[in-house]
Amino acid sequence: MIHVARLSYAPVRALGLQHPDALDLTVMGVVNDRRFYLVDDRGRLVDRLLAGDLVRVGAETNDDATWLRLTFPDRSVVEGDLTLDEPVQTEIYGRLAIGRVVGGPWAAALEPFAHRRVLLVRCDTPGGTRIRAGETEVRNAVSLVSDGSLAELARQLGVPSVDGRRFRMLVEVEGAPAHEEDAWIGGDLAIGSAVLRITKPDARCAITTQDPDTGERNLDTLRTILRYRGFRPNDPERKIDFGVLGEVSRPGRISVGDAVSPA
Repeated sequence: MIHVARLSYAPVRALGLQHPDALDLTVMGVVNDRRFYLVDDRGRLVDRLLAGDLVRVGAETNDDATWLRLTFPDRSVVEGDLTLDEPVQTEIYGRLAIGRVVGGPWAAALEPFAHRRVLLVRCDTPGGTRIRAGETEVRNAVSLVSDGSLAELARQLGVPSVDGRRFRMLVEVEGAPAHEEDAWIGGDLAIGSAVLRITKPDARCAITTQDPDTGERNLDTLRTILRYRGFRPNDPERKIDFGVLGEVSRPGRISVGDAVSPA
């Protein structure tokens, strides 16, 4: 039986993942997934393509994203209620994030890991970093990969295993053959009380080459995926796919251990 093995989300884009036992999915996905992000002093996105060390910092927020806790590798903590300062708009891979700069100590505490001056931004609305410019709806708020795909990648790389956290997927499932999730594109999946519409392959970037604990580049995932899977067919942007994306057709709760089946 195919079932949910792990759930992951990140309140602050690029920082360490949280792995709850259950998540509530809305039409916007997980409400506070990537609710916050970082920009440099010129307003440009700062993520792990620029600063892999950011993954070493953990983040937690409350339901309405009015409080934030950052936990650092030395176990020190910066936490408190948020104050919101000037408005800001940021281009994020074809999407326009709209939010406000967060006042307080958090940005300065992150600068040693970002290796530059940064500002912390909170999106005005949940799902804000997943809304395309000119649109009002969140697209592809759900991501999924199977253990079979991870096992095949490990075989191709010649390593015992590949940690699924490299791909930062919302849902990791067990019990599926390699790349079985590709066959789900265009269909619906029932997980817990939610229903997902699987929409498209998930194009990957160099962040997958980084260790999910340290941020160091230590595994040649991209070139290996390209070697055995090729570029996305008939795609002028020459995307390299691994896993799938989807949208929430019916909101609900999903949990580790839930069965995954066609809806």
